[in-house]
Amino acid sequence: MDLKSNHASPVLTDPAPVNKSRLGIPSGLLPYSQPGTGFSSGKYVIIPRKKPGKLDDVRSNGWLDAMKSSSPPRKKLIKDFNFEVATDDTDNVTSSWMLKYPSALNSFEKIINYAQSKKIAIFLDYDGTLSPIVDDPDRALMSDAMRSTVKNLAKYFPTAIISGRSRDKVYELVGLKELYYAGSHGMDIMGPARYTACNDHSNCIKFSDEQGKEVNLFQPASEFLPMIDEVFRALVETTRGIEGAKVENHKFCASVHYRNVEETSWPTIAQYVHDVLKDYPRLRLTHGRKVLEVRPEIDWNKGKAVEFLLESLGT
Repeated sequence: MDLKSNHASPVLTDPAPVNKSRLGIPSGLLPYSQPGTGFSSGKYVIIPRKKPGKLDDVRSNGWLDAMKSSSPPRKKLIKDFNFEVATDDTDNVTSSWMLKYPSALNSFEKIINYAQSKKIAIFLDYDGTLSPIVDDPDRALMSDAMRSTVKNLAKYFPTAIISGRSRDKVYELVGLKELYYAGSHGMDIMGPARYTACNDHSNCIKFSDEQGKEVNLFQPASEFLPMIDEVFRALVETTRGIEGAKVENHKFCASVHYRNVEETSWPTIAQYVHDVLKDYPRLRLTHGRKVLEVRPEIDWNKGKAVEFLLESLGT
């Protein structure tokens, strides 16, 4: 297994096919694969920017409904009965969304009680947690006050940032060496090497970072890197004609933002993404707040990244 460099971040690569015995991980983590399915020969797929005809594909599979339900409109909120609801009672979408995803701050005392006599580790998202949700992802900047708060927090508790962004990008935005970072929805983890979390995974290595601190680098989707790069280029090309669309490469996943796209064009952008993914059965699509995210078809996510880091921390 070689350690190669991609931009500023190392990437684990392995020319041999991945299998359960080599990885030493449950079969559920392994990517779905069909006979004959593999990476392309290295040429990037260029998809012509033509207006799609019928949109039966994205309508029948529920993509449009998911795009709307995962992107509730912004409303002025008030507190009521220990949760937040929209002031506009007619906006059932926003109200139901807030009821389904209540703020943990409303249960802070209960959380503190559960934490008594336990080791505490802090895991934070970036967008919408350390920075506001903004129209341009590149302008989602955390304030100096927030950065100072997180830095002080890390003096008392092990603290990690787990983001859908690439690990390099979120480190650039946060800029704190005291923290641990997991990017690409947990598929690119730089964590402590104090314990044996890496021992069970052959696609995990130990090395010294820039400060000379020994760390674990775990990238469970490393074999997908060429495929994600190929899909990213195809998505950039095919969505070029949609005003407001933005495609980002997060290393082990790709995102298509439609926050600044007119809602009348949402079916078009959904169809374009659908058409690209038809050729990649080992990739799947998930929905965020006005963003379509393309990820490897493996059983790994931010929650499993938290578990890996907890094991690494010995908590």
